[in-house]
Amino acid sequence: MELIDAIRSRRSIRGFTSAPVPQQTLSRILDIARMAPSATNCQPWEFIVLTGPSLETAKRVNIEQAEQGAPIAPDFRALPPNEFPESYGERQSTLARDLFSTIGIERNDRPKRKEWQLKGKRFFDAPAAIWIIADEAIFNPQHHISLVDLGIVTQSIALTALEFDLGTCIQQDTIFYPDALRKALAITESKRLIVSIAIGYPDWSLPANRFRSGREELDSLVTWKQ
Repeated sequence: MELIDAIRSRRSIRGFTSAPVPQQTLSRILDIARMAPSATNCQPWEFIVLTGPSLETAKRVNIEQAEQGAPIAPDFRALPPNEFPESYGERQSTLARDLFSTIGIERNDRPKRKEWQLKGKRFFDAPAAIWIIADEAIFNPQHHISLVDLGIVTQSIALTALEFDLGTCIQQDTIFYPDALRKALAITESKRLIVSIAIGYPDWSLPANRFRSGREELDSLVTWKQ
C-alpha cells in the first residue's frame, strides 16, 4: 500500500475476526516501525506483545478493575472531555455521538453503553495487542519530547499494519490500571505503559468498522507566514 493511501485509509478498528496474527507478522511490523525517528535518536520505546494467555490476563484485569470501580490512574494522564477547551471537547462529543449512532446505541441506553465500554477494555476482542512502553528514567518535568517520539512510533505501527491487511485501534482504556496490569503480567515496575494498540484482521461486517471520524478543514489549522 502506498504511504499516502495508508494515511488516508487508516481508521480505528473496533471489531476483529478470530483469526490469529502470526508472530512473524507482528515481529515484522515492529521491526519496520522501530525505524521511526526520535529526538537525538533516543529511541525511548519498548514493546510488549500480548497474545493468548497474556492477552486474556490483561482482559481479565481490565474488566475486574472496571467492575470494581477501581480508580482510573494511567501512567500518563489524559484530561476527560469536559475539561478540554470547548472546541476540542466538541470534537470528542461529536465522535461519541456519531459512533454510537452508527452502531445503534441510543444516548440513554446505559446497559449497551457499558457493554461497549467493556468491549473496549477487552481490546475490542482483537487476537493480539501491542503495548508501547518506556522506562520511567527518560521522563522528567523538563523533558517531555519522548512522548512525541512514542507518538511517532505508534502511528508507524498503525500504518505498517495496513501493509499486512491488519487493522488497529490505538487505545488508552486498556492501560487505565497500570499497577494491576504490571503485577498480573510481571512487568518491571519502572516500565511505564504509554499507549495500547489492538491489532488483528478487521471484521468488516461490523458497522463500527465502517465508521470514519471527521477531520478539521485544513484552512482552520494553518497559519501562513510569508
